[in-house]
Amino acid sequence: MILTDPDQIAVARMLTLRKGLQLEIKGMRHSGRSCYSIIKKEFDLTGTRAQVLEKFEQLIPNFEEITNGSR
Repeated sequence: MILTDPDQIAVARMLTLRKGLQLEIKGMRHSGRSCYSIIKKEFDLTGTRAQVLEKFEQLIPNFEEITNGSR
């Protein structure tokens, strides 16, 4: 799949950040900024990692359709 539309690229980035946050919640660590901090700053969200994940999923366009209703 080739993403050429800026909206497609933005949604793909959001999905990548979502998956990174899910891994951080499970305990995975990495160098650099966390997905949690990126999401909080760019999308102006607050709360725990789990709360931010839940709020962030609501911001992703067509999230239910993309994930087929599975989380």
